Amino acid sequence: MGVPLPSSTAPAFQRLCLFGYLITLSFISQHAFSATRHYKFDIKLQNVTRLCHTKSIVTVNGQFPGPRIVAREGDQLLIKVVNHVQNNISIHWHGIRQLRTGWADGPAYVTQCPIQTGQNYVYNFTIVGQRGTLFWHAHISWLRSTVYGPLVILPKLGIPYPFTKPYKEIPIIFGEWWNADPEAVIAQAMQTGGGPNVSDAYTMNGLPGPLYECSVKDTLKVKVKPGKTYLLRLINAALNDELFFSIANHTIQVVEADAIYVKPFETETLLIAPGQTTNVLLKTKPHYPNATFFMTARPYVTGLGTFDNSTVAGILEYEPPSHSTLLSIKKLPLFKPLLPALNDTSFATKFTNKLRSLANAQFPANVPKKVDKRFFFTIGLGTNSCQNNQTCQGPNGTMFAASVNNISFALPNTALLQAHYFGRSNEVYKPDFPSNPIFPFNYTGTPPNNTMVGNGTKLVVLPFNTSVELVMQDTSILGAESHPLHLHGFNFFVVGQGFGNYDPKKDPANFNLVDPIERNTVGVPSGGWVAIRFLADNPGVWFMHCHLEIHTSWGLKMGWLVLDGKLPNQKLLPPPADLPKC
Repeated sequence: MGVPLPSSTAPAFQRLCLFGYLITLSFISQHAFSATRHYKFDIKLQNVTRLCHTKSIVTVNGQFPGPRIVAREGDQLLIKVVNHVQNNISIHWHGIRQLRTGWADGPAYVTQCPIQTGQNYVYNFTIVGQRGTLFWHAHISWLRSTVYGPLVILPKLGIPYPFTKPYKEIPIIFGEWWNADPEAVIAQAMQTGGGPNVSDAYTMNGLPGPLYECSVKDTLKVKVKPGKTYLLRLINAALNDELFFSIANHTIQVVEADAIYVKPFETETLLIAPGQTTNVLLKTKPHYPNATFFMTARPYVTGLGTFDNSTVAGILEYEPPSHSTLLSIKKLPLFKPLLPALNDTSFATKFTNKLRSLANAQFPANVPKKVDKRFFFTIGLGTNSCQNNQTCQGPNGTMFAASVNNISFALPNTALLQAHYFGRSNEVYKPDFPSNPIFPFNYTGTPPNNTMVGNGTKLVVLPFNTSVELVMQDTSILGAESHPLHLHGFNFFVVGQGFGNYDPKKDPANFNLVDPIERNTVGVPSGGWVAIRFLADNPGVWFMHCHLEIHTSWGLKMGWLVLDGKLPNQKLLPPPADLPKC
């Protein structure tokens, strides 16, 4: 039999019990619905046929594209990657913040040594404060040409989308197909110093579609019902091409970019750069339309180099009425969309300017208002001298190169993050990446006579929680060109962009600090500039590079080293025991 409490202490005890109950409820609400999800990626060769050409390609689990990863915000992912091929491999979880878990980010020789033949590594990370469409891909050499797949993060249980609930969700991932081995393509380009051979086709979900030779059977067909709303999760995993995309006779509503909700807007065509994702709502026609509709994508081109001037097509098919015959369905007219011209920078600019964050109470735009450090980076092409007095196939017998602030980044033969963590930085990198161009010039005017770049392994070092403003300026050296720049470990806010040379006295007055788009990959406009802001609240070494793979190969990349903060939750976690060794 219990002893009754004195009446004077009963209310206090009850309040204590109620407080404990509420704390328990809060803990349960935060943690009970989080899951640990296990995946296994077997890196293996698989024979695949496209364009009447069969070849052995590197895949995950024999699938091309690779398997879809699905998780919820708050989930922990444990993905075991086992390498069964002769190539070294590493996997990047593109757009995942990797808060304090830089060891799982994936770029080879940046956060890890690659996984060698016969070895394995478990990528272990938790999805914190993110939901939407991202993707994963190989992050070494050009292996991401076939090693890629969707990464879908659902909202926490019970939390709805801030837009119409879709009847169905459909991932569409764009890629490129080479009849040749892409590893041989880039090896030849790096050896000769010239531009690489271009791809033979673009693909949707690995399929080139009927506009290519002998590819009618390899066509993506998206089957829909009348009067329904579909969520299309669009991902550009192509190596070297920004793409226009449209569905004939249909309007789409953009609701998300790079796993960040945006103010919805309608469009008939969208632009998506390599490394970017876009979620759109497709509201189908209210009645069976007695027609089928092409979904097509082709490149947006700004540079002077050669490119794959072809079009990938899939087909949007409506579910026919029950009384339809197969013959009548086959005779349906097929409508084709009208895409912008290949070099339509005006459309590209208008489209990107429509992208704005929701910036509401539930999904705020936490733009850094105060800036601790400002950086100005030139982004563009250049040249290197040909080795051993040979004549190379780049401009005037040189080798093509690319650079940030005229430094063509050289990856080391060990991982930068390991060198930092274990105190061996002096042997591997220098902490003196320039904050501004060493030799200023008229960036978008007549280019200088000397197009040679410097080479080195240099990082920007930032104290924890530094608020950063970075202006990236395209240059006219070897031709102005759009560059989709991807920053690992962070999202950033695109506060301004324009054409010509950035003016630090006038242009900041027009910055959008209210509802700028937040993303992880942004296009530096051809012949122009873009300004971003982010908070360096994630300790580790973080890669930033052009997501046109040829430009990354040529050296258009650099790294940010964010130091540990003072508190325990502001420090990089220790490396896992199975971290690959170089």
